[in-house]
Amino acid sequence: MTLSAEQTNWFQESFDSLVANVEQVVLGKRHVIELAFTAMISEGHLLLEDYPGTGKTSLARAMGRTVQGTSSRIQFTPDLLPGDVTGITVYDQKKGEFEFHMGPIFANVVLADEINRASPKTQSALLEVMEEGQVTVDGVTRPVGTPFLVVATQNPVEQAGTYRLPEAQLDRFLLKTSLGYPDHAATLKILEGTATAKREVAPVITPQGVVTMADIAREVYLNPLVLDYISRLVEATRNATQVRLGVSVRGALALTKASKTWAAAHGRSYVTPDDVKALAEPVLAHRLILDPEAEFDGVTANAVIGQVLLDTVPPSQRESA
Repeated sequence: MTLSAEQTNWFQESFDSLVANVEQVVLGKRHVIELAFTAMISEGHLLLEDYPGTGKTSLARAMGRTVQGTSSRIQFTPDLLPGDVTGITVYDQKKGEFEFHMGPIFANVVLADEINRASPKTQSALLEVMEEGQVTVDGVTRPVGTPFLVVATQNPVEQAGTYRLPEAQLDRFLLKTSLGYPDHAATLKILEGTATAKREVAPVITPQGVVTMADIAREVYLNPLVLDYISRLVEATRNATQVRLGVSVRGALALTKASKTWAAAHGRSYVTPDDVKALAEPVLAHRLILDPEAEFDGVTANAVIGQVLLDTVPPSQRESA
């Protein structure tokens, strides 16, 4: 199905209003907010590697309110159990039957704070719900609803008492980025108190509206030449000398889906090579496993993706339009 100009314009206007609404709370971080909503609309999840106090909780709450949905926060600790995330079945003596008590994972936007502090067993409780959008407890499967976005955070400084996220779980995050500290102007606004009046944002779209946006994004046209470009980028990560394990097929699919959403967000019904370039680092870098010697030499996954983009020739804009 070819997208009409009306659908494309509506998508762009809706996306801009979503981002502007959250930007009232998370000042000066428009690009990160755009990435976060790209993850939501692409039916993926977001990993933030950031310092404490940069606004991660505010971002998750504001996104939940913006889409007229619910948000929850799970503080991951070493003693957190899988049932604390998904919920548990409890026997009600009065009724004489078992009742399911939903965990905090049943929300539209879930902030998994310091996810690497929980044990691998608890981390694995997120794998099914992130991939399938459902939770299975005591043999009963329950959907978590739509839209559904997990915003997980890691502290890049304090590593004592943490568990490294397994590659299978990292691969399930559509994007990885960082909020970082606000710039000088945004910091002044926060200190002056202008942000406090906007702490509770108003909804601008319904959950069904987000589902409609996801449906539109899926219909964005992807030229075979752009698909070939994505495939060549992924293959180049597998052949890079500094890389022990390159990007999987899931990573290529993630870049394809995110590029469609990014194109629609910028008012186009087709994907350009520039859309792919803009998202290559946040979508692909965290999926790489570097060679230990390369890591010791200071090579980063972001640097590898940057070099791959330089070495891989994209199709011309005219050919791929």
